[in-house]
Amino acid sequence: MVGMFDNIMKPKITENFSFEDAELEELGIALKNKIDKVFGGSLAIREVDTGSDNSPEIELVNLTTPYYDIERFGISFVASPRHSDALIVTGPVTRNMALALRKTYDATPEPKLVIALGDDACDGGIFKNSYAVLGGVDKVIPVDMKIPGNPPSPKEILKGLFALIRQIERQ
Repeated sequence: MVGMFDNIMKPKITENFSFEDAELEELGIALKNKIDKVFGGSLAIREVDTGSDNSPEIELVNLTTPYYDIERFGISFVASPRHSDALIVTGPVTRNMALALRKTYDATPEPKLVIALGDDACDGGIFKNSYAVLGGVDKVIPVDMKIPGNPPSPKEILKGLFALIRQIERQ
């Protein structure tokens, strides 16, 4: 019986990635102002999973919960690449998903923004050099921003979006 309750009796070792409410508001308002200026009011994102372990998608879904509520900052997720301003790609690009990623990229209207989200999307992560994986997203399509992490927290995702929009604004 000694090992039976070990998992529930141990303290949790996960990190707290949440924002302080004031910090979230400040970043969100700054992001909204940039989105208004650069995109005319809203940023539509199409998420593409090219072989992810689903952890980056969980963090993206967290951004849509009432706590973060990123739609109030002008960011929404759309079902079609034809309606998007940007693609967020998660996971390493598997051989089976390379063509689908290229077609999704081709269907996205100009200017095409691509964000590689998570270590796997940035460089292949733990899957690099696998026979089934081509590598990071940039091995298949051009990438404008890499947001590393395994997975990146909602805070890091928002900071990455802010940095990308600031970069676009300067051009």
